[in-house]
Amino acid sequence: MKQFMAMLKKNENEHPPPTKLLDLAGQLCRELQSSSPCLEKLVKAVLKCKNNRDFLTNIHVVRACVSVHIHKGQHDAACRLLEHCKAEEKEELVQLWHEVHYRRVMEKQQTDVLTPLQKFRCRKRNPPPISLCPEGLKNRNYSEEVRQHLFRFAAEVTANPDKKQREELAQAMNLQPTQVCNWFANYRRRQKS
Repeated sequence: MKQFMAMLKKNENEHPPPTKLLDLAGQLCRELQSSSPCLEKLVKAVLKCKNNRDFLTNIHVVRACVSVHIHKGQHDAACRLLEHCKAEEKEELVQLWHEVHYRRVMEKQQTDVLTPLQKFRCRKRNPPPISLCPEGLKNRNYSEEVRQHLFRFAAEVTANPDKKQREELAQAMNLQPTQVCNWFANYRRRQKS
């Protein structure tokens, strides 16, 4: 830690910082515990330096910074950091984004855990920004064309197709037979209510 702080002070005006310094920051962030005072000191030093954006290309440094912000209850600061960091590991950044919002909800509700439904609702209310998901969020809904075809089949033929009909529908729409079976089960459930 002392070596890192000395190197950081020595190279504070260098742009970009030496690779050795960036690697050492990542290594320290990976090794230190998430709530330790040493990690807080490290994060504070990294975020105060002029070249902090260069440090935020390392996923371990980003994770440590987010962890410290969460520990201090600074959820908005953690979100801003995630929005502007340049780490390559987008899936992990999205997970961190969700974790920040889960913690916010847990603090608000004064609980230690969230149910899967609460987590789902939290993700829906707080989708990750475009900077974390440049290709957009994965959509689990079927295309309009597929839905229309299934609705038409349910209205004109049957809402409870047999195995052969499900397999034919699945093949025609490039779906798995299980997906077609589930769609019709959900359709019948919605019709009842």
